[in-house]
Amino acid sequence: MLPLRRAEELIATLPGVLSVRIVPSDTGGIEEIHVLTTDEVAAKHMVRNIESALMAQLGLRINHRKVSIAQSMDPVRAADGRARAVPAGAIPGVASPEYVPAQPVGPAAVTSAAPPSSIAEVASAPATGAVPTRGLLFEDVEVRRSRTRGTSCRVILRRDGQEFVGEAEGPESERARLELAARASVAAITEAVKATPGVTRSVALEGTTVVEAFEREFVFVSVLGRAGRETSVLTGSSEVRESLETSAVLAVLDATNRWLQFDS
Repeated sequence: MLPLRRAEELIATLPGVLSVRIVPSDTGGIEEIHVLTTDEVAAKHMVRNIESALMAQLGLRINHRKVSIAQSMDPVRAADGRARAVPAGAIPGVASPEYVPAQPVGPAAVTSAAPPSSIAEVASAPATGAVPTRGLLFEDVEVRRSRTRGTSCRVILRRDGQEFVGEAEGPESERARLELAARASVAAITEAVKATPGVTRSVALEGTTVVEAFEREFVFVSVLGRAGRETSVLTGSSEVRESLETSAVLAVLDATNRWLQFDS
């Protein structure tokens, strides 16, 4: 059984989320994810944030088609500003009176339902009750073409309301766009590291490739991570769904988010 309640708790901490409910499949997997949000984050970006958060924190890969986003013009939040329950039927397709909304991530929530050992632990909140700092989330990727400058790629990552931008330039080709997206992702991660006290690690892109397996395409990346005098080879992957560039960014985050120890 996948840790669906933990996934609900994680999604509930994302910016703009008012309420979330995951519908399990017959095998205990994720059948549907229904999320009620404000208009703070565009629906397309919210889906990407959910994909990135589940992959980075819980190691769960989901099909973006399983995520249903409904936006509310009348935010329903608790006094502390966190997501809370909404009336039954407020989320499309979810009208069951048995619906139990996800609670914010906190010490009690984390200790009450421990996931299997094969799933990454969600960091518990500090004693103050504050929501723990999360890893980087994918916000957007933009590719521009110029006759004089070739191709440029701009990647935006987000963490705790802050945006971190990375850019890279190079020649025009499908292979080059994949490499540029990964390099821009590493550049954005570098900016996030600079802005985070206590995180002294650094990353550098080693290479990217596209792998075909199980009748699907996957982007696979290798990143070199340095912590003091020690160097580690970090690898990550992401199924190609929207574009090679998007998958390259998600693969870099898959490789680096846990190792960077932003939660420390």
